[in-house]
Amino acid sequence: MYEDFYRLTGKPFQLNPDPSFFFQSAGHQRAMAYLRYGLQQGQGFIIVTGDVGTGKTMLVNTLFEELERQNVVAAKIVSSNVSENDLLRLVCAEFDLPYERLSKASLLKQLEVFFKSCVDDGKRVLLVVDEVQNLPRGSLEELRMLSNFTHKGNPVVQSFLLGQREFRASMRAPGLEQLRQRVLAAYHLKPLSPAETETYIKHRLGKVGWSLDPEIDSDVFMAIYQFTSGVPRRINTLMDRLLLNASLDEAHRIAFKNLRQITSEINHEQDLGRDEEDQEVAELVDFPPPGLDEAPPPQRLYRSWRARPRLPLLP
Repeated sequence: MYEDFYRLTGKPFQLNPDPSFFFQSAGHQRAMAYLRYGLQQGQGFIIVTGDVGTGKTMLVNTLFEELERQNVVAAKIVSSNVSENDLLRLVCAEFDLPYERLSKASLLKQLEVFFKSCVDDGKRVLLVVDEVQNLPRGSLEELRMLSNFTHKGNPVVQSFLLGQREFRASMRAPGLEQLRQRVLAAYHLKPLSPAETETYIKHRLGKVGWSLDPEIDSDVFMAIYQFTSGVPRRINTLMDRLLLNASLDEAHRIAFKNLRQITSEINHEQDLGRDEEDQEVAELVDFPPPGLDEAPPPQRLYRSWRARPRLPLLP
């Protein structure tokens, strides 16, 4: 709707993770470097964690676009709370292998044969598991068992695990020592900085032919960062609504007062049915497993989305 009013060639702040809009913040560049490094190694696990909306799926979609030009057979599954047998069926389905009414032994055997055939054809196999924090321990162990498959002395499948912050705690659980030993590298994706937030917004607008219509006042960018905490998905949601309302007002300039109106509406919507105690929820995060990342200071306080700082209102 607002795309026509501002003569944009597309929707700049869509929630669908489109690789053509990939923004290389410092954190996203580092996470992508970890994924590419893991792909070169061709073995073990690479883990990328991050809070909801920080761009993990965008990373994988961007990587898959690169893989189209490489000799890699890749599959991605979005996990739910599935047993190890159902996980194997999901993996088979993504690699276009039979999976219905097969025993666990048959599923494993056909996966092994398929992986080895890929290696014989000069191809590498990549399995990406998104939302891995939902997998029970037995299913995680099954992923490790897949990494045991070898052919001609080399591993035949590489796995990338993407999940939310709580997966870091899951990796510390007893009984997962063998899985931890196979982790080549892990990275926790953080939100954008204030400067990156402004650059991110201009980057996405630039992808659809933005020619400074609407013009955005400089103080709006910092206010957007304060309201969204630099989380890309929240930025997209806020900017989409802001542009829509500006176009309905036939405005060609977005000032702080326009943003204040939208954030006040959002705050009001989110406050409905929420008590004060719920608004002050926060999360304490301890060190990740040794060697899995540059750890933040222990017991550092991370604000949740519900406890984010409110946007200051003008008098």
